[in-house]
Amino acid sequence: MTFDYQTISTELNQGVLTAIINSPPINIMTAALYKDLVAFTQEVKDNDEVKVLVLESADPDFFIAHFDVELILTFPTDTPAQRLEELSDFHLMCERVRTMPKPTIAKIAGRVGGGGSEFSASCDMRFGLKDKTIINQMEVPLGILPGGCGTQQLPRLIGRGRAMEVILGADDLDAITAEKWGYLNRVFDTLEALDTFVDKLAHRMALWPAEAIALAKQSVLNAEMPVEEGLREEAYLFQQALRNDSATANMSKAMQMGAQTRQGELRIAELCIEVAKANQSE
Repeated sequence: MTFDYQTISTELNQGVLTAIINSPPINIMTAALYKDLVAFTQEVKDNDEVKVLVLESADPDFFIAHFDVELILTFPTDTPAQRLEELSDFHLMCERVRTMPKPTIAKIAGRVGGGGSEFSASCDMRFGLKDKTIINQMEVPLGILPGGCGTQQLPRLIGRGRAMEVILGADDLDAITAEKWGYLNRVFDTLEALDTFVDKLAHRMALWPAEAIALAKQSVLNAEMPVEEGLREEAYLFQQALRNDSATANMSKAMQMGAQTRQGELRIAELCIEVAKANQSE
């Protein structure tokens, strides 16, 4: 399976699709990269061979610098601003990585800013590199605002006050602070450690039943609902998951292999992998 894009190269390995963004010289989100990301995220969403998506950069200094300012300067301004009834293609692209029924991971080993940060913030998980990963929302100093979901996703991700600091302050947010605030899941001291962890996590998740992954992600997204509504949805999605053949198979195999025994429960993380691999081999 190959994904053919000018600015994105890919490798699919055991359900994990690694996508390498390459838009020289500094990974600006040009029209070409933007067009590729819109189409690519749609293709990944609809491809059942892909169980986990990992996004990274070919440039060691930039994940995605920001959206192309020269392109923004061509946007029409000769008519009054209007409220659109439908989401923009950029918003839809960000919503795809946020809501597609498979995990999306941004491996941010360098700078990310503007629309690149908004895209990253929409992914399920973000991992960074100490003394290298930097987040910056530079829109307000340019006279605009983060219009690709930043004013909506950042408050949900790091809280209102911190989002105000990032957006209105427009200063560099270092990796350690970004981890403390919740923008980054984890920060690593070396690129090797970052690569190893993300690879292990992605391939671990790819072992689980696709139906369970999709329903669990959907239920987590429902945390934005009022709590009682979210709990009702959680109960409904649990019932859906229980009716998948993979649920019966994996739970039964887990019991056969030592779940609910002292020895099995003391190594439950490893047991989960053994159960998945045992069922896949049958």
